Amino acid sequence: MQFTIAQIAAMTGGTVEGDSQATVSTFAKIEEGHPGAISFLANEKYTHYIYTTGSTAVLVRRDFVPEHPLKTTLIRVDDPYATVAALLEMVSKAMDHTPSGVEQPCFIADGVEIPDDAYIGAFAYIGKGARIAPGAKIYPQCYVGENAEIGAGSVLKPGVKVYHGCKIGARCILHSGVVIGSDGFGFAPENGHYRKIPQLGIVEIADDVEIGANTTVDRAVMGATKIGSGTKLDNLIQVAHNCTIGSDTVMASQSGVAGSTHIGSNCVIGGQVGFAGHINVGDRVQIGAQSGIPGNVAEGSRVMGYPAVDYSQFARNTVHIKNLGALVARVAELEKNIKKITSQI
Repeated sequence: MQFTIAQIAAMTGGTVEGDSQATVSTFAKIEEGHPGAISFLANEKYTHYIYTTGSTAVLVRRDFVPEHPLKTTLIRVDDPYATVAALLEMVSKAMDHTPSGVEQPCFIADGVEIPDDAYIGAFAYIGKGARIAPGAKIYPQCYVGENAEIGAGSVLKPGVKVYHGCKIGARCILHSGVVIGSDGFGFAPENGHYRKIPQLGIVEIADDVEIGANTTVDRAVMGATKIGSGTKLDNLIQVAHNCTIGSDTVMASQSGVAGSTHIGSNCVIGGQVGFAGHINVGDRVQIGAQSGIPGNVAEGSRVMGYPAVDYSQFARNTVHIKNLGALVARVAELEKNIKKITSQI
């Protein structure tokens, strides 16, 4: 697919600075730009690449002021990152060749109705009482257990497992290896051993949720583990039983949420963050990577570290840690001098 810069500007509401009739047919990172590609500049630390990039055009903020001559054409927009995401989505939809129908061999329990526009891939298993909504796409080797629900337009990539009774909303995307509804980690100590606590609840995933590869969301002991609408979970995340995550929260890879913890809406959570169980994290919280969250976090907080503290305090602490060696040496020298002085008294 090929577009002129003028056409892209019209699609994105941007303004052109340069050759509006030049054409692009692909995307490239700004540092790997080449003729015929369009790139974007959203992070200031990549600004120096705009003066050397080989890309035909670059999306920049409307207020961007170049400090050196440019070889590329600029498309000025409000938000370059959001704009390139919208362009990628448009191209993806134009190139989409989504399969439909029921491939064989697969197993579909008696009484389960498959809408005409749905897709069931080879070697998939659809259990008794499962409900598959129009437009759902269930790729090969997926498992949908008894009485599970897959919402309209949702996509289960190859190898997804949705245990019995769990509910997936509309327009969700579950990537390969996702497990929804596995047993929570519930064991009661008894005479030096551990008795398994039956996990009788379900998982409820609201609309427009995306869950990355090999992420697990455990079923509740009773009631439901819940993921709110629009939330995005990265690869390799563990959400334990009876947790709730609000709407439009994003969580990066290798984070773990212990049982019965509530995370609010519009939170931004970095990679490898660990949450203790039975705590409450408010709305609009930002948590830096590799943080440990042992207790409640107030709404709107910005925290980092282990245990997590206010971000500004963490930054100050980090400076002190960097100077720790010099500080120890200074204290040792002071002790030596004090000992010398006291010995002379």
